[in-house]
Amino acid sequence: MTGPIRVLIVDDEPLARTHLRNLLAADADVEVIGECGNGQDAVEAIRRDTPDLLFLDIQMPELDGFEVVDAVGADAMPVVVFVTAYDEYALKAFEAHALDYLMKPVSRTRFHRTVERAKGLIRGAPGRDELRGRLEHLIDRIGGGPRHLERLVIKTDGRVLFLKVDQIDWMEAADDHVRFHVGQKTLLHRDTLTRLEQRLPPEKFLRIHRSTIVNVDRIREMQPWFQGDYVVILADGTRLTSGRNFREKLRTLLEESR
Repeated sequence: MTGPIRVLIVDDEPLARTHLRNLLAADADVEVIGECGNGQDAVEAIRRDTPDLLFLDIQMPELDGFEVVDAVGADAMPVVVFVTAYDEYALKAFEAHALDYLMKPVSRTRFHRTVERAKGLIRGAPGRDELRGRLEHLIDRIGGGPRHLERLVIKTDGRVLFLKVDQIDWMEAADDHVRFHVGQKTLLHRDTLTRLEQRLPPEKFLRIHRSTIVNVDRIREMQPWFQGDYVVILADGTRLTSGRNFREKLRTLLEESR
């Protein structure tokens, strides 16, 4: 890449953000493009501004640092440097997964070593793709297991919406997007149905067709259809047809409901 490395600073403490900005001020290779004081603003800024490097506080209200990664998706995150006050156990987890971190209060020497390492990754040094994979594993490990989505961040009509997944009635594949049906509204989100299925709480959402996932709480009725398939009728009257590869899931749901 050419030009300065674009940096976003995320921390709910104004003094902590100022400290990081001051440490970066003398580095001609970087440009601070913004600051965020909470996780929701951070998700919006990451999607909108696509920074190259992110200094991300872990302990924040509403959305913490891990939930920011969940909302954006590890594969869409910039190079991340966590800023943390975590204990020794957690730090070992960071080191084991080759992710960099800064302990508060941030020392100048440690900070500049971290920035130089980040520059190497951003400028094309080997390991960036692996780093993102390890970021996903770290989120799982620190969080005590895979973290299922509780909300989605969706751009629509120039706005950014935070949609709780339990508000979704059903969803369908739409090329390289997913269309969410929420009451009378439909929202389009750039993702794949398979990737979403892996991240949604399995007790709440069921894939009934290669192109359809439903919220099981919205199912009102299931009617037998041709060759063992079903018509799934939702609370609002929407009728969806199951696929043959998903019959067993529906039969299991029927058995569990008896």
